[in-house]
Amino acid sequence: MDRDTGSPLVYLEPDPEYSLLDSAADSVRFAVSRCLTEYRGHACATSSFVNPEGEVMAWHDFGLIEGPGWAANAMGGAYELLLWARHSADERLRAKALSLIDHVLDDGFIDWETGLMHGYRKVDTDQRLLNYEKTNEWLCAGSMARVGCQMLWAADLLGEDPRAARLVRAAQGMMGWIGERVAPLDNGWYPRRVRPDGRPYREDDPIFDHSGDGLFVVALMADLTQRGLADHRAELARRAEAFVRAGGMYGSINHDTYDSHECVAYAVGFRTLLQCARLLGREDLKAFAFDNALTGLRGFQMARDLNGVATKGLLYMEASWDTAYLWENAEAALAFVEAAEALETVAPRQAERCRRTALTILRAIAKHHYGPYGFLTEGVDWNNHVGQQHHIDGAEFGAIQYTEPFLNNLHIVEPTLRLCGTEG
Repeated sequence: MDRDTGSPLVYLEPDPEYSLLDSAADSVRFAVSRCLTEYRGHACATSSFVNPEGEVMAWHDFGLIEGPGWAANAMGGAYELLLWARHSADERLRAKALSLIDHVLDDGFIDWETGLMHGYRKVDTDQRLLNYEKTNEWLCAGSMARVGCQMLWAADLLGEDPRAARLVRAAQGMMGWIGERVAPLDNGWYPRRVRPDGRPYREDDPIFDHSGDGLFVVALMADLTQRGLADHRAELARRAEAFVRAGGMYGSINHDTYDSHECVAYAVGFRTLLQCARLLGREDLKAFAFDNALTGLRGFQMARDLNGVATKGLLYMEASWDTAYLWENAEAALAFVEAAEALETVAPRQAERCRRTALTILRAIAKHHYGPYGFLTEGVDWNNHVGQQHHIDGAEFGAIQYTEPFLNNLHIVEPTLRLCGTEG
């Protein structure tokens, strides 16, 4: 079915009855009021997959897991809550975010000697696991690196709080584990999945050697270098050049899909290449970020509402699974925010166009809160790919009646706050 995509001129006006700040506030309200419990005295998620009431969907792969891993995103959720707590001057919310950080640091996810992270806790058995499939056969090094980035971002917000130093140490340990054990492949890129000792894990993965998940390893090196905590410039140059040489490594970042072109990989590719370009003083990398990654990202955006569903402005995920998932859309909004910031002084008209695109994506997302508690759907299934039985109110086409509370539900906070005051 035609997705009517690719228009760079898609624009949604603001909703005078429901602002982007209202949307972000609802997402925070849902996560905090419906999706938190306690483990060893620390806050944690009840589940990584819940319905609009916050009830655990135990039948799903993500239903009985929580932790800092990709699908569960406890560290990312804590970071988003810290941002909102700072914005709203809410000390109680800040305390909840700090308790989530303590959960990640102190409750058995991190091997402090080696740096390895087990991303998930199976809530019914209390096992620590390396992947969302609930095994210890493989892990995604990029996902672990993403958690390291989230730790550094959170540390930036904590000032003199002693947690900041521990977060930095954990992030350095993760980079150390990856640097010592995960060798780039022959094409110069990182394997999507590795064994517990860091050796490649190729089984049943057609995008093993070109997943965008490897971008997070590059991003962690860049974040550490930018903060003066390490100097990875030579390695950053090698990996960025391998990425460009291949025309981009845009295979699925989501670990349960296997396309060679996924919208969020383009978004992360843009953000990471732009960061590398600044650190290395490389105009060629900046040009690739804009001309290849950001231009490619625009091709996923839907230009109109389809099948009676509010899809205008949203980006579909990938060709084989073209539902519009919302953490990917929030990441795309961040890419356009950063593009606007980079262009502000050199190309203000282009910067405004990127800012309007970011606003449009967030306004499109804001249409998909449901129920009384602020629930934001994980995705908008405009062509019944997922199945009618999984939709809000059983509609043939529509929003999915589940979400990942710290991932899809909360990821809009950062781009919303970075655009705060410019919605107009």
